[in-house]
Amino acid sequence: MKNIESCIVRHGDLVPDRSAFIDAHTPGSNLKENYTIIGDGVSESADRHVHIKETPGFNIGGAGQPPKCTNSLHIHRTAEIFYILSGRWRFFWGNDGKDGEVILEAGDVLNIPTGIFRGFENVGTEYSMVMGVLGGDDSGGGVIWAPKVIEAAKAHGLVLGENGVLCDTRKNQSLPEGINPMKPLTSEDLSKIPKVSTTDFVPRFVARYLDMLALSDHQPALVIGDKGMIHDRPGFTLEFISENSIPSDSYTSDQHEVFMVMKGYWNVTLNKEKAVISPGDVLTVAPGLERSLSPSRSNHASIFRVRKTDDQAGPTINFP
Repeated sequence: MKNIESCIVRHGDLVPDRSAFIDAHTPGSNLKENYTIIGDGVSESADRHVHIKETPGFNIGGAGQPPKCTNSLHIHRTAEIFYILSGRWRFFWGNDGKDGEVILEAGDVLNIPTGIFRGFENVGTEYSMVMGVLGGDDSGGGVIWAPKVIEAAKAHGLVLGENGVLCDTRKNQSLPEGINPMKPLTSEDLSKIPKVSTTDFVPRFVARYLDMLALSDHQPALVIGDKGMIHDRPGFTLEFISENSIPSDSYTSDQHEVFMVMKGYWNVTLNKEKAVISPGDVLTVAPGLERSLSPSRSNHASIFRVRKTDDQAGPTINFP
């Protein structure tokens, strides 16, 4: 650790990528901004800005979108977990995006199961952001796009190579020699993807902010974990911490921890060096460092803690 600021990515310093994915030119999706905060994530852009390259067994990213902007249907091979930093969002799933949907608001958490298509839309009234945690150091090696997304992108000049890198034919770019376009899934492939109803999806994969707040009255609320509100073992745990959840005493951990501020301001200390972090900030802490955390003001404050585990990143457990 050079200094504490080298471990913090400030919300105000985030660098947006407006061409991170294959749908970057497709009307309805062309105004979204993606952020690679810790690790490369699943960005397909060769020009992406990665704020912290070293991954602790998972990746951290974010997406910002104006109202009515949609993130197109895609599949992840490892965990994709969201919390809503701001605004109101509609998440939908299924091969055509019509198997089900749920509306989430600030602080809510969603663990979308691996192996199914998912998309999301800002249904609020202003530019808003979601934050995401992706399982594994390589985030599962990229995403799988719905066939209609690939076709729409091609019509607007973007082609995804089988190597996972985009080329923009409008800029006279072409795929490298020997690299073919990514093949879309076949009808047979699509028929094997499980369907999930809202009655199965919402109780199992959604955690609401006010419930997490209630459960964190005197201890951290385990949101995602073996005995969490959402039962999964994606290679990390996700905890929700509010102002009375943990003592302000310093502690150490033998695992990487990442803190993501949801509300309020937090005093943090790493090896006796101090800083204050605020909503949207991300703090990464390496194993063995002495750390402490406490609200800096008396008003309501909450923060998520992601902690690496010994579980391997991979498919959602017990799904389908």
